[in-house]
Parts: sequence; C-alpha cells; structure tokens
Amino acid sequence: MGSWISDARKRIYRNLKYRIMRPDPPAAPFRFNSPVVVVGSAPVSNRPAGLDESFRIITVNGSQSVIAKWGVDAPDITMMFNQVEGTTANAIEVRRVLKGQRTGTLYVFLWRKDDRARLEEGLRAFDYKFDRLEIVDRYERMALLDRVADLRSLEMDADSKCSNGMNAVLFALYNGAPAVIVTGINPNSSGHVYNSTGLTRLHVQMDKVLVSKLISEGRPIFTADPPVSKELGIPLWSGKNR
Repeated sequence: MGSWISDARKRIYRNLKYRIMRPDPPAAPFRFNSPVVVVGSAPVSNRPAGLDESFRIITVNGSQSVIAKWGVDAPDITMMFNQVEGTTANAIEVRRVLKGQRTGTLYVFLWRKDDRARLEEGLRAFDYKFDRLEIVDRYERMALLDRVADLRSLEMDADSKCSNGMNAVLFALYNGAPAVIVTGINPNSSGHVYNSTGLTRLHVQMDKVLVSKLISEGRPIFTADPPVSKELGIPLWSGKNR
C-alpha cells in the first residue's frame, strides 16, 4: 500500500512539473542537414553503405568502440547515461572503452544540472574529452518522446522508457535529420559489443512500440543491419536512400 501511494505521488509530481515547465527537447549544436548514423551497442552492427564525411555520427555510451573500426576517430555527438560514476559491470566497461577517447558534443542524461563540476571531475577520471558538454534532465528527455513521437512517459520504470539508442534517434529527428540510420540497435538482442557479460536489454517493449509508430508515420529511419530490418520492419539502408 505504501509503495502504491509513493508511486502515485511521484506520478502526480512529475506530470504537474512537466506541464508547468513545458521543457524543450535537447537541441543539437547544429542543424542536421545530412544523414545521421546512430550507433548502439548491440553485439552486431554494420558500417552504413556510402558512409562519408558528410554523415553525422551519434554514439551511445560505449558504442564509440564500433566506429573506430570504420576509421572514424571521434563521433560528432555522444550520449551517455549514468555511466560516469556507475558501479555496474556495464558502466565500468563503458569507462574502460572510452578511456582516453574524445567526442564533439557530449550529452549526459539525468545528471543534476547544479552539479556540473562533479560531472567534469568524473569525466577527467577516465580521461574522456569533449568540445562541448550538455546536461539533459528527465523532463527534457520526456519532451523529446512527446514532441517527436507524440508518446508520453513519466519514466516510472524501465518498461515505460525507451532505450538510449532510441533517444538518440528521436534527438536526430527533432533536430532535422533528413535520414537516421541505426546500427547496433536491436531490441531483440542481448549483450553489448564492448563486453562479454551478456546483459539482458531493457526497454524492449517501448522500443518496439516507438519503432512501429515512427515507421507507420513514414519517418525517415533506416537500419544498416539486415536482421533488424527483417525482425522489426525498419527499411534497410542501401546508400541510395538519400
């Protein structure tokens, strides 16, 4: 009973705060005028056909390790979620693979905006460099799902949230991407490309709902991974889709 009351209060609080704040989704440092590649950390990923310097690349958490194999030194944007001080096996692995690397703009989700100094200290601890640092709070993330997909979530649990990779897809669409190509994003997979722990993937149902909605609305999302195209119905990127 106590837990139910606590959850109810939290729902009311978040709903009211969101309505009062009316936050904008996070903005990119520049408008996307060319295809955007969103690289997730599912064990299987592929270099998109026709990838060249005109494409923008967004990596999520430790998926930056993938683009190094493509000959790309650093992504334009990295999105990081609770990995700076996390103690889970996945957080530790993310810091390991990112140690000594760099990115263009780093978006850190769900970090307290009044504690930027602590965040910068945490990033220095594993020598992760960036040109620009942005903190995205819960309500800005809720706004991203709301504005782009017309879906609302109070983020009460994992099942009501979309994954980090899908947040990056929404971000690219919101900021004008004419095409968004995903690779290494597969709700049906388990594990991560940068470790062998085989962790179960969260947010599966919400991701499938979101993908289905975006496709049905004709949004320009594609995948570079043939199995994902077959399983989820996402059009396969051929390089001629531009």
